[in-house]
Amino acid sequence: MNLRDLLADLPGPDADAVAAVHARAADILRPPGALQWLDDLAAWIAGWHRNPRPRVERPVGLVFAGDHGVAAAAKVSAYNPDVTAAMFTAYQQGRSTINAFARHAGATLQAIDVGIGKPTGDIRYEAALSPERFAEIVDIAVAAVDEVVDQRHGDLLVLGEMGIGNTTPSAAISAALAGGEAAAWVGRGTGIDDEGLARKRTVVKEAVRRIAGVTDPLEVLREVGGSELVAIAAAVVAARRRSLPVVLDGYVVTSSVLPLVSVDARALDHCIVGHCSAEPGHRLLLERLGQRPLLDLDMRLGEGSGAMAAVPLVAMACAGISEVPTFAEWFGGEASGAPAD
Repeated sequence: MNLRDLLADLPGPDADAVAAVHARAADILRPPGALQWLDDLAAWIAGWHRNPRPRVERPVGLVFAGDHGVAAAAKVSAYNPDVTAAMFTAYQQGRSTINAFARHAGATLQAIDVGIGKPTGDIRYEAALSPERFAEIVDIAVAAVDEVVDQRHGDLLVLGEMGIGNTTPSAAISAALAGGEAAAWVGRGTGIDDEGLARKRTVVKEAVRRIAGVTDPLEVLREVGGSELVAIAAAVVAARRRSLPVVLDGYVVTSSVLPLVSVDARALDHCIVGHCSAEPGHRLLLERLGQRPLLDLDMRLGEGSGAMAAVPLVAMACAGISEVPTFAEWFGGEASGAPAD
């Protein structure tokens, strides 16, 4: 499947549903503007659900995992690349942090292997993925989102990732597309020491230098990204085409979708950012994208953990509109939702 074709003719939200929520919020049983940001969040959900009474009842998390050739070749992480496979097993057995978070958020979770044991190319010297592998991963991600909608009837999608060393391709994508000094986009990831940080900065500079002259954002993703990063980008576009709102996670997930908005400025209209991670490049990227994260807790785990932590907040924003009567309903004796405490 062609990611560029999927980006064509993206559907927009239901303007009438958005307007209905804003109108309801103006008369809701609380002081005007008391929960403005949450009311706006509920209106955003309403627009993509195409329903003036938004609810989040079936959130679903997808965690894409893959190996990176540069992680083994250049030691840009504090952990061995084998940890990716070990963590994938933990996801499957329900034993990881994101599994625990998902349970408490009322979400289902699926981990999807898009490249474990099939490391990408060393981005310093070669493309991360061939065109054929890129297309194969897009197909896997689109099928996963279709299953979320058609079989699990998901109403909110949380995207996460696992791939030892993947903040390195994230920094390379960010530097290549957002510009500036490459070192500014490079952080310590899982906690590398000063020597490792210097190696990582060098790797990113070399990768960006190698693709100098590549102007197509999707080609940048293929050249210096990774399997799980491509899957995330494709899942975001697939979700848009199914009118499924998305909560993005940290630096890796956000950098994965930077190529999309570089192609179409509206490509992330159905996305919110769950949190701002401790990676310095993530904050720079959010400023570049004009995205305000729901949470800012200095998290740096990945897995979709920060995005999943924000799910209850999104659900509460919807409940604050859909389950609370307006002044007219309450004082007129026609309350259609639960009264405020």
